[in-house]
Amino acid sequence: MRDDAMREDPGQQDVAQAESDRSLTTGAPGSADGERAPEPVTGRSAWRRLRRMGRPRLTRANLIVGLLALALGFAIAAQVRQTDLEGLSNLRSDELVRILDNVTQENSRLSGEIRELERTRSQLAAGATSEEARSAAQARLDAIQVLSGTVAATGPGIELTITDPERRVRAAQLLDALQELRDAGTETVEINGVRVVASTYFTDLDGAIAVSGTRVEPPYLIRAIGDPPTMAAAMDIPGGVAESVRRLNGEARVEQRDSLDITSLHTPMTPEYAQPVPNPTS
Repeated sequence: MRDDAMREDPGQQDVAQAESDRSLTTGAPGSADGERAPEPVTGRSAWRRLRRMGRPRLTRANLIVGLLALALGFAIAAQVRQTDLEGLSNLRSDELVRILDNVTQENSRLSGEIRELERTRSQLAAGATSEEARSAAQARLDAIQVLSGTVAATGPGIELTITDPERRVRAAQLLDALQELRDAGTETVEINGVRVVASTYFTDLDGAIAVSGTRVEPPYLIRAIGDPPTMAAAMDIPGGVAESVRRLNGEARVEQRDSLDITSLHTPMTPEYAQPVPNPTS
């Protein structure tokens, strides 16, 4: 029947043939729907397209993320600064005064040592005689022996007596007293007849305290050679040794002495592992 219709209308047959030919000429090879396939991109066009694809685009989402990141950075910086300040901001005024006083005294002591060493160096560099060099070496040896506790010492100082009727004073309080004395410039210390040196340690015992393994009983008598007024003031600063002992229902009494003899000695241990470095040979 279709053949009959086409034979009856030759014009329609021509239109259908023309449409079929146009579809074949405009469609891409292998394309079923007649759409043109994209041409391959090569050379400079490909690089230009990659640059456009990688170029950042300012969108609302990117702007919000950037602002949030900036705010987070400020928050972290502020938190770090606040953490650094909390260590001092939480202290009482008397504790801050104590820390400042300790730092000032330690700075003065170190400055004095620096000046002394620089003076000795200048004397040696200026061509001091062998006798002067020998005297300087002997003075240095005497100072080291006093500091190491291997010889007796004499000089002005203080006597600090800590009474402890309830036996509540612990090793921490004696260690604090020693630290305060050192910050005040003390040069020689003994506690109940035990010479204190750099290696001295304190431990708590049942109702008493051990100083480098030696048991000491209250009252605790601390004798220190140095500048009496400076050391006496250091014992009575707010939040210091005297106040700490009073909180424990004890008493810390200081007496200044124009002359004080410390005869207790420290027996140094022979090092087992450490050895002196040999002098370099020319």
